[in-house]
Amino acid sequence: MSTSVTSGATSAPTPAVNSRGRVVVASLVGTSIEFYDFYAYATAATLVFPALFFPNQDPTTALLASFAAFGAAFVARPVGSVLFGHFGDRIGRKRTLVASLLTMGIATVVIGLIPSASTPGWAVLAPAVLVLCRFCQGLGLGGEWSGAALLATENAPAGKRAIWGTFPQLGAPIGFILANLVFIGLSTSLSEAQFQSWGWRVPFLASAILVIVGLWVRLKLIETPAFQKVVEAEAVAKVPVAAVFRTSWRKIVSGTFIMLATYVLFYLMTTFTLTYGTTPASDVPPGLGYDKVDFLWMLIIGVVFFGIFTLVSGPLAERFGRRGHLLVVTGAIAVFGLLFVPLFGGGTTGVMALLILGFTLMGLTFGPMAAILPELFPGNVRYTGSAIAYNVSSILGAAVAPFIAVWLWGITDSPVLVGVYLSVMALVTLVALFLEKDTTHVDFTDDVGV
Repeated sequence: MSTSVTSGATSAPTPAVNSRGRVVVASLVGTSIEFYDFYAYATAATLVFPALFFPNQDPTTALLASFAAFGAAFVARPVGSVLFGHFGDRIGRKRTLVASLLTMGIATVVIGLIPSASTPGWAVLAPAVLVLCRFCQGLGLGGEWSGAALLATENAPAGKRAIWGTFPQLGAPIGFILANLVFIGLSTSLSEAQFQSWGWRVPFLASAILVIVGLWVRLKLIETPAFQKVVEAEAVAKVPVAAVFRTSWRKIVSGTFIMLATYVLFYLMTTFTLTYGTTPASDVPPGLGYDKVDFLWMLIIGVVFFGIFTLVSGPLAERFGRRGHLLVVTGAIAVFGLLFVPLFGGGTTGVMALLILGFTLMGLTFGPMAAILPELFPGNVRYTGSAIAYNVSSILGAAVAPFIAVWLWGITDSPVLVGVYLSVMALVTLVALFLEKDTTHVDFTDDVGV
């Protein structure tokens, strides 16, 4: 009798945890929406936005203006990383992820409602509202990725952070495929006039469905164990951005450049290749002249390899370490940049080989980033630190990559310098990796910071 009472008195309740399935869905849904939104804009920026929002410019200038608006979100992302990072490190990952998703989703839906610049009274207002919406998208995105990465890695069992970290990363290929399947469906079922008039709006308006699903899943989450320990230790930073720059500014610089080659490769493969592939060979600068729907299908095939090798990268990064794995992959990216001309010039077989190889490398480099960037920082500034590194890199890499690529392409009427640009950025990342220690076995949950 007494034994039974003693046993009952001393048994501690099992702490509530997020199940693996809930973590997978919640982190994957958010980043799928994030990349769906971005790919929808990137595709529209190439196919319809130059004519709709910048109709009074010559084709090259209109395309550059469209990509400049595309870059507005990247300028906003570091602001969003500080804003949402502050709340993610102050009040927790869960509530901040809900707020970032709402900010991003509302801005995307509004893009689908903007009148074109040819609408009376909207000649200046239409592109201005477009840029504003892109800025708001960037604010939300500034906090979205880091929160999703922490949701996965701070809930991961020991020795599986890189594997669980691939869950949010898988949202990139899923979002790409969803966005482009929608564009393909609309392009093939609507006339050119219908697509230009209203069909392009459907992908942006349809994102509201994904946002609702994402909110429903995230509202059911509980806070991560790592943040709970920060709270229990009374180590919550009053001003996380000040704390992270005071204690970990070198890690911010390191993380920024570790991510650089990934970002440049990412947006060259998804944005520049679509532009170059669908530009007629008779234009200046000349492209490959593929039909846009045919090239989108080629991109989708390539992105399947992106998804597969994102998942493959997790076990590899656990076995060989984050640093060792990324050194090999980044070296391969540097070599890949030098293959642009022979592969692009190899007909459909060569172009398809370029897309498959490029997206395979993309999966291998992008997958471990959800583990390595958060591992650079202690728990009380992890959201802010990883978000700033990720999003500052987005400016240095992704924001300017399409613009630089179009400019370099125009100089030589060839993608040769575009490939060299990628190789140089990969060399910068290699230097950052050589200077940084491996983070595979760092204390992740118990390191609450000071």
